[in-house]
Amino acid sequence: MNFDYSDKTNALIDRLQAFMDEHIYPIEQEYIEAVHSNTDRWTTLPLMHELKEKAKAAGLWNLFLPEEYLPYGAGLSNLEYAPLCEIMGRVIWSSEVFNCSAPDTGNMEVLARYGSEQNKKDYLEPLLNGEIRSAFAMTEPAVASSDATNISTSIVRDGDEYVINGRKWYTSGAMNTNCKIMVVMGKTDPSAERHRQQSQILVPMNTPGVTIVRPMSAMGYYDEPVGHAEVNFDNVRVPADNLLVGEGEGFAIAQGRLGPGRIHHCMRLIGCAQRALDLACGRVESRVAFGSPLSKQQSVRESIAQMHCDIEQARLLTLKAADKMDRYGNKVSRDLIAAIKIVAPNMACNVIDQAIQMHGAAGTSQDFILSASYAYARTVKLADGPDQVHMMQLGRNLIKDKNA
Repeated sequence: MNFDYSDKTNALIDRLQAFMDEHIYPIEQEYIEAVHSNTDRWTTLPLMHELKEKAKAAGLWNLFLPEEYLPYGAGLSNLEYAPLCEIMGRVIWSSEVFNCSAPDTGNMEVLARYGSEQNKKDYLEPLLNGEIRSAFAMTEPAVASSDATNISTSIVRDGDEYVINGRKWYTSGAMNTNCKIMVVMGKTDPSAERHRQQSQILVPMNTPGVTIVRPMSAMGYYDEPVGHAEVNFDNVRVPADNLLVGEGEGFAIAQGRLGPGRIHHCMRLIGCAQRALDLACGRVESRVAFGSPLSKQQSVRESIAQMHCDIEQARLLTLKAADKMDRYGNKVSRDLIAAIKIVAPNMACNVIDQAIQMHGAAGTSQDFILSASYAYARTVKLADGPDQVHMMQLGRNLIKDKNA
């Protein structure tokens, strides 16, 4: 593959970096403090809406959308989008500014591929325009959701409606007051073949029987104002047309959704890790201990060097996976997608942990982004499938291929 970015990508990199320098970095701490002091912790701040309008005006909107979704978005390939997603990942909350944040990105692709024309009008177009937010409800508290066939929320046909009963948690996006629609995965036919039991269905947030039980924290962080919710479904009725594609297609939809989503997480984590390394390099040069800057300590230099090597390796593997996805599709690229999903979160956890150590107690404080970055990286080791599942599947596929 060619490791040089195209002229189109380089131009977008320059514009995005300029936007970050002018509008994001200068107010990063101000935004975080405003979120935490907001009287309604789940309401998107006016500041975020202002930034979104500026991003639209700058032509930096829906950058994640590939060419088949034009005229919406920039029409970028995975390889072209990768460095842009990495830049956004340097500030955890900035992806939303460009309408490129999870779970909306995955939900928009699902709606674009599988939604009816009415679904697209009601939900896809407002999401693309940044007028509403969405949620994805898959994980359940009562079962080991690392094996998605365990998911037990029932989706039962009753005339022209489906009736939904069950409990979800870590439903990303559901706490936000502007969240209007959930994509829910549940079981339509318990007697079907194992991977044909599940389906996905659209559930408006204001549907009777939908109850937000509580916000869920991830290592103490609630991710305001987006949030992750525990949600109860008690005889929730939605039109039969809200079922995506058809009964038994839940796993196929999930695989189509999670391929790009997994690599987007990896791209953002590389940006997160690179920012941590940059902060560490500045910190060790400015702090003096035992009569000399920390940067003169051999152990510190070795750690900085290893952090750089680890980030660069993960970046190259991510670009290789993105390139293969563009050339051959997500299914053919599954081994590289699994590999980077294993590598990137572990790399980011290690790099950010080292950066925290170099910052001393301050690295764990609210004065720096490192502890929140670590919580994000650690959470992604579970999101979209735990490391162990990806390793199990990757190992199985490699053995099968070598013995074919």
